[in-house]
Amino acid sequence: GEAGEGEGGEGEGGERPVVLVEPYERRAAGPYPQDALRVNPVRFTPMQVEALRAAMSAGLSLVVGPPGTGKTDTAVQAVSNLLHAYPRQRTLVITHSNQALNDVFEKLLLRDVDERHLLRLGHGEELLATERDFSRRGRVNYMLGRRLELLARVEALAKSLDVPADVGYTCETAGYFFKATVAPRWEAFQAEARRAGDEEGAVERHFPFSDFFADTPSPLFAPAASGAAHLDAARGAWRHVVALFEELEECRAFELLRSSYDRGNYLLTKHAKVVAMTCTHAAIKRKDLVSLAFQYDNLVMEEAAQIMEVEAFIPMVLQNPDTATGKSRLKRVLLIGDHHQLPPVVKNLAFQKYSRLDQSLFARLVRLGVPATQLDFQGRARPAIANLYRWRYTSLGDLPGVLTPDGPHALAVPGFRHDFQLVHVADPQGVGESTPLPHYVQNLAEAEFVVATYMYMRLAGIPASRISIITTYNGQRDLLSDVVDRRCGSDARYGPPRAIATTDKFQGQQNDYILLSLVRTRAVGHLRDVRRLVVSLSRARLGLYVFCDAPLFCGCTELRPAFSQLEARPTKLQLLTAERAPPARRLDAPVDDGAVTEVEDLVSMGKLVARMHSEAEAADAADAGAGRA
Repeated sequence: GEAGEGEGGEGEGGERPVVLVEPYERRAAGPYPQDALRVNPVRFTPMQVEALRAAMSAGLSLVVGPPGTGKTDTAVQAVSNLLHAYPRQRTLVITHSNQALNDVFEKLLLRDVDERHLLRLGHGEELLATERDFSRRGRVNYMLGRRLELLARVEALAKSLDVPADVGYTCETAGYFFKATVAPRWEAFQAEARRAGDEEGAVERHFPFSDFFADTPSPLFAPAASGAAHLDAARGAWRHVVALFEELEECRAFELLRSSYDRGNYLLTKHAKVVAMTCTHAAIKRKDLVSLAFQYDNLVMEEAAQIMEVEAFIPMVLQNPDTATGKSRLKRVLLIGDHHQLPPVVKNLAFQKYSRLDQSLFARLVRLGVPATQLDFQGRARPAIANLYRWRYTSLGDLPGVLTPDGPHALAVPGFRHDFQLVHVADPQGVGESTPLPHYVQNLAEAEFVVATYMYMRLAGIPASRISIITTYNGQRDLLSDVVDRRCGSDARYGPPRAIATTDKFQGQQNDYILLSLVRTRAVGHLRDVRRLVVSLSRARLGLYVFCDAPLFCGCTELRPAFSQLEARPTKLQLLTAERAPPARRLDAPVDDGAVTEVEDLVSMGKLVARMHSEAEAADAADAGAGRA
């Protein structure tokens, strides 16, 4: 189309320059389902597109991602784009935690990235939600198994072409077979297709690999399709054949190398296009990687705001300078994080406070004014829940998915009047917090109240996988685990929640419903750090319930922007005990005050759960009796 009007819109002589825009022609995929292109089903926002554009440029790129704005999706798409745009380059992916590394890997598997190019180093891989092994040994075994599968396909191709030789014995013989037989047959077919022109049925008649593709889910050449469509299908089938032999050529090194050690080193240093590890593993194994002549061109660092400066520099120097140029091969560094969330953990207070060792390289660069792309639309939480931490960011909007009137974000939490609520917990014994060990803070009353609420949610029909319990102290996490085991462990009606974790460990994760225990009753403690508050409040998608000593936390100046919204609602838990999951009531629907049960204290909550438990047992017994009858 023509260039737009305005400043610079006209060229020399007053002529308007013409910009011709042509879309890429999507190449026909192969005839099998695995040949189809895997793409991201969710549209990116303009700022995500800008972040991806910056990531493709040489040099340093910073991306600031508030909670729920798709930092991991952006990082994964950047890795995929780099792999396809620069297929000869290698990308190193670094994260702070194994959980974040697994999240990146699981999403990479959903993109158009062949798994033979992926390698994950270090521990934590057993937590991946897949049966495939992405460790060095697992990838070597995969390549050897894949070699046998591909050679079997080559034998089938030779049989379909009436070639009697044993061409599928090794990758080398398969390569000779491709050059001597397969490629000439395709060239002869192209010549025949050009001579035939638009003659009906010519493509199907002359295509040499029809017998090989006889097992496709649908006919390779649709009967009603045109000659051009048949030619496109033939080209797609040829791409499948070429890809088969290209992958076999990659397997050839694993055929020649005889020991697992050599194969693993080759996989790491030459074959894998995307190598992922935590920053801790990079620091431990740097000497080994450099000695193996490990090389990479791009560095993508997720959770960069949680990585100490020295830990951020180490992944940049995991390779020696290029022998030809004397310079580093590193071309692009992409740092993705959020300096408004938790900083690096430094236990030595002297180093933390006076040396500012808890300042990440990411935070330093942002503070110094290095240009950064800030993602500006969140698609995780309801708008009302997002408001609890939205004030911390300059501009954070909501994606259409959380505003859809008929989506899950528009439905109320089953059994609860409010989608988020601050619940004041008063200890019936007057104990409050306790510290059985230094810095090991617990609050038994709060733990009992949280677990009783969890049991209520399970009795209301909410799946345990959609509920997570988080807290701000390790002592409280252990206490919550003990109470859950004692109250719920022996009854299949409850079971454990999806996670019981500290806020620090749960950063980067999310769930539909979050029960948050703040523990302290004598002083606010380290929640006074607003970054920890932002992480605590931003883990929930649909429901958030904060259990704490309300007067203590509401009186903290640093926390006022969030707690002023929380204390605007009643601080006694308000329930609709007649409601059951799945949710049917809209969030904005009026609620009859007579149907609301207001829980006065921990004792009342315990009695309510006991009554509902008895009713559930009676209903199960009645159903069992009816079944026997």
